[in-house]
Amino acid sequence: MLDLLFYVFSAITLIAALVMVLNPNAVSGAMAMIVSFVGTAALFVLLEAYFLAILQILVYAGAVMVLFLFIIMLLDVDKSEKAFPSDKLTLLGSFVGFALLAVLVASTFSGGHLPEPTLLPVLENPTGTAAGIPFTTSAKSFGYSLFTKYMLPFQVCGFLLLAAMIGVIVVSKKHEQGNS
Repeated sequence: MLDLLFYVFSAITLIAALVMVLNPNAVSGAMAMIVSFVGTAALFVLLEAYFLAILQILVYAGAVMVLFLFIIMLLDVDKSEKAFPSDKLTLLGSFVGFALLAVLVASTFSGGHLPEPTLLPVLENPTGTAAGIPFTTSAKSFGYSLFTKYMLPFQVCGFLLLAAMIGVIVVSKKHEQGNS
C-alpha cells in the first residue's frame, strides 16, 4: 500500500512540476507549484518525517507561494510573451539541463549509492560534549539545532528574504510610475 501511495504522490509531484515549467500563464504555473509542494509534503509524510511535511506546507506552499503570487500580480506579467524563446543560449541551456537530468536518472538506477551517514548527537557547548538532547526527528531537536548551531545562517536567510521583498516593492513602484 505504501508503495502505491509513493508512486501516486511522486506522479502528482512530477506532473505538477512539469505543468509549472511548461505553462505560459504565470499564475497557473504558481498554482501548479503549490500542488507540487503539497505532493512533496505527502512524500515526507510517507517517510514519517511529519515535521518536515508540516514545514513544507506552512513555509513553501503557504508563505512563499503567497509571496510569489503577490509578486506576479504586482508586476502584471505580460501574457503575450513567448513561453519558449528560441534563441541559441536558451536552446543550449535546455540541452545542458536535459543532459544533467539524463545523467541523474542513469546514476540513480546504476546501483552505486553513497553510504548512509551516521546520526550524531547535538552538541550544546563548544567543548564537544553532548548534553541533554540527542539527535532525533522531533521538533525540539530541530528547534534546538536551528537556534544554537545554525542561528547565523538562519538570520542571513531572513535578511536575504527581506532584501528580496524590498527589491520587489521597488521594482513594482517603478513599473507603476512608468505606466502613468
